[in-house]
Amino acid sequence: MPSLQSYWLKYQVRRREEKTRDLGLTLENKRKQFEDLATRVKPPAGMFLVSVMANGVPCEWVKTAKGTDAHTIFFLHGGSYTRGSIPSHRSLAARLAEASGGRALVVGYRLAPEAPYPAALDDAMRAYAWLLKRVPRQKILFAGDSAGGGLALAVMLKLRDEKTPLPAAAVLLCPWVDLECTGASYTALFGQDPVLRKEELLESAGLYLQQGNPRDPLVSPLCGNLKGLPPLFIQLGTLDSLLDEGQQLAAKAREAGVKVELDVWEDMIHVWHLFGDRLPEAGKAIRKAGAFISQQAGV
Repeated sequence: MPSLQSYWLKYQVRRREEKTRDLGLTLENKRKQFEDLATRVKPPAGMFLVSVMANGVPCEWVKTAKGTDAHTIFFLHGGSYTRGSIPSHRSLAARLAEASGGRALVVGYRLAPEAPYPAALDDAMRAYAWLLKRVPRQKILFAGDSAGGGLALAVMLKLRDEKTPLPAAAVLLCPWVDLECTGASYTALFGQDPVLRKEELLESAGLYLQQGNPRDPLVSPLCGNLKGLPPLFIQLGTLDSLLDEGQQLAAKAREAGVKVELDVWEDMIHVWHLFGDRLPEAGKAIRKAGAFISQQAGV
């Protein structure tokens, strides 16, 4: 049964999103609102931050009092490729690092429309190449939420095709892997999902793609050949419009011979993990993802 906090959170999120739509905010204002909300989340105690440039890409080491350098989470933030940042997601990355007993490197990739595709992919590839020179690939675990989850998959597809060492595994939190937004849950959950709307995601996809092909596997990994990828841990919420494509991703990956752990949470919204300091289900989900990371890293 969902917690009382989850009902209150859904109410608050719905009010915020409706107000945002009524105001007709510009992208810049939407970015500011996203940052303001995300940075209100309290990080775990003892969080320690170090800024670095990884082959020209701004990144941030995120460590916690309970974490070590035994393994590294290569974290790609969400935000539909048009918003989000290192500050907006450092608390989530820190909680994952703490839960797994490791550390995280959060990647500050460029955003659309100022830097459309393939800028985000190029930045993530450069940052991973930098990390791979410092950490053995079997001690690197990818993680990403929403667009960050899709980007993590795109990076792995490109690494595989280039025959570059892949990470040990990947954690995908409510991944956005179909930029055409064809999943049935967009219709089935219309009016129930307080966070996402298909037309808004398609607008973001247009800003990211410009004139690109939305069925390019490096844009929409659901359209790609997933053979040869490392183990995947996919968490989805049943009140998330990305539910259907996440389930399709899990099924397609399994058909390709990829080890997949699919973890579906009843009555959870899109990336509920971001509310780790105030939502019991967020803490539980993060701890479960952290246990997967620890296991795959051989901790």
